[in-house]
Amino acid sequence: MRHPHTRTTRTHRRRLVGALAAALLCAAGLAVPAAAVPVRAAAAPAPADGLALTPPMGFNNWNSTHCRAEFNEDMVKGIADLFVEKGLKDAGYQYVNLDDCWALPSRDANGKLVPDPARFPNGIKAVADYIHAKGLKLGIYTSAGTKTCNSAGFPGALGHEYSDAQQFADWGVDYLKYDNCNNQGVDAKQRYTTMRDALKATGRPIVYSICEWGQNKPWEWATDIGQLWRTTGDISDNWGSMLSILKQNLPLAPYAGPGHWNDPDMLEVGNGGMTDTEYRSHFSMWSVMAAPLLIGSDLRKASQATFDILDNKEVIAVDQDPLGKQGTVVSSEAGRWVVAKEMSDGSRAVALFNESSSAQRIATTARAVGLPEADAYTLRDLWQHRSYNTASTISATVPAHGTVLVRVSADRRWAANPPAVELGLDSGPYVEAGTPATLTTTVTDLGRTPARRVSVSLGGPEGWTVTPASPTVKDALPTGSSLRTDWTVTAPPGTPTGSYDLTLRADYRSPTGQEVAGSLPLTAHVVVPPPSGTSYLGDLPWLSATSGWGPVERNTSNGESAAGDGNPITLGGVVYARGLGVHAQSDVAYYTGKACETVTADVGVDDEKGANGTVAFEVWADDTLVASTGVLTNAMPPQPLTANVTGAEVVRLVVTDGGDGIDSDHADWADARIGC
Repeated sequence: MRHPHTRTTRTHRRRLVGALAAALLCAAGLAVPAAAVPVRAAAAPAPADGLALTPPMGFNNWNSTHCRAEFNEDMVKGIADLFVEKGLKDAGYQYVNLDDCWALPSRDANGKLVPDPARFPNGIKAVADYIHAKGLKLGIYTSAGTKTCNSAGFPGALGHEYSDAQQFADWGVDYLKYDNCNNQGVDAKQRYTTMRDALKATGRPIVYSICEWGQNKPWEWATDIGQLWRTTGDISDNWGSMLSILKQNLPLAPYAGPGHWNDPDMLEVGNGGMTDTEYRSHFSMWSVMAAPLLIGSDLRKASQATFDILDNKEVIAVDQDPLGKQGTVVSSEAGRWVVAKEMSDGSRAVALFNESSSAQRIATTARAVGLPEADAYTLRDLWQHRSYNTASTISATVPAHGTVLVRVSADRRWAANPPAVELGLDSGPYVEAGTPATLTTTVTDLGRTPARRVSVSLGGPEGWTVTPASPTVKDALPTGSSLRTDWTVTAPPGTPTGSYDLTLRADYRSPTGQEVAGSLPLTAHVVVPPPSGTSYLGDLPWLSATSGWGPVERNTSNGESAAGDGNPITLGGVVYARGLGVHAQSDVAYYTGKACETVTADVGVDDEKGANGTVAFEVWADDTLVASTGVLTNAMPPQPLTANVTGAEVVRLVVTDGGDGIDSDHADWADARIGC
């Protein structure tokens, strides 16, 4: 799938960008300044044209409307109205961009593009005038080929670059997204350079977005051609897609800067395929990566939660920092990511990102993210909008698929803030219905100053019994010390297996008397012990299951859409009656209660994808990788996989995309069994 247009039906999806084989994630943080106080970094030289000195912010209709009739002049004007009414313009959103399907399928007798009179009865210039009158800018779309990506065959700009560019300029266009479909095999650099020259020839400043999908590594050659370039295939509104694209874009930090940005595609925030927690991670990570922030949801239908994410000015400030640095990876062990972004004022924006399906403690230090030595630091939580002091540790218990985003500085005024306190769970949150379980919570002082008059409480679902079995209060917590509390938690008999919400709350005071309250959402899993003997994993309940396209399927292949739309599992011509069908990126977790020893399966890409698909299989025992295959293709026969999971409380079956994005990655765990 190259461009969003190709997702109108599955048959239109194309091959994703090739693997970024040579790009390695940074294993270390930023260089540590020698000075004892923040050093204001020197900004990179500004491009001579002055375009896109910070990542472009705005809207593009495709992710919410595709080519449906609802994409029209009224919608576009309505988005511009909402930019003003909802304060998005004030937050920095500027461009209102049209995607494919705005034109008629044929040019006029003079070879000119013709706006679709049903969608845009007053033409594109009238829309541009309306948007400009609101202090906003208009973007438009075409392809560096004979036709655009939509199957209707709208005209592309290949061979018409100068004429089309002049039309865009005459209409008042401020931004061009230039796609890659139907390119006739013409060299990419040549095609995109020609349109650059055509845009320059108009004399109008037009931001130039190269949508080449990263196929020819535009980050290596497009700095003096466009202001931004796509680094990956198209994003989709699901966790697996967002995660895959994030991992492909992270290694490209050295190529980003003012006037030349890595573009991991548009935002899906608010389209409904992910949770608000996942959308906050999406927005946080795009901001830390200094990515363009182009809203992809129909704001006329957006919830307040969506506006709250898109309008978070403290997070936007990370994206729009004038230094223009993309965040780099400090660590990524077992899906616990620390990504740090150097800021123009010497501070660091730090994302603690949890890839996994369960809450995780993620930690780093001020020194590891590139801050100078100091007595203490100010830590600003950009989603909670609160400031704290920390002795050095930057850590949090991060919910599944969540991100804690902070801004940390060696601030001489750190003592004006209360100490940062970390809340956590120090035991596995697994409960058998009707049987008391012990959960242990922790409250830890990370600050240079002590937390005083500390108290903690734990709330559970209605009908559950939650009682403390050890002290819940402490007079003071010095730096680095913790209040540990044991709780007896009982789910009522007959409670169905599944995930249930708990809330840990802590109240404390700073040395100056400030009252502080914090809470942490936790998840308790009601489980049943695994059966003795050998069982098919397709028959057992799972703790959690995620899949890149469509749900995880029991005993069939992955069908990519609704549950039950798969086919018999088939690997190398062999049909298997049992197993799990997934689509990368996927993660299926089972509670094993330290009672199981082995997992076995035949694994590979399902035959239904023909020659397509590249995946890698992994088995994790708690946080330890115990078996893996390396990259497998459809041309390879099924591979036997055996993993020793002795002593694990949770076993996870993971499939990654092989490094080239999530396209045609139908992966089968055929005859998957567990011995307990």
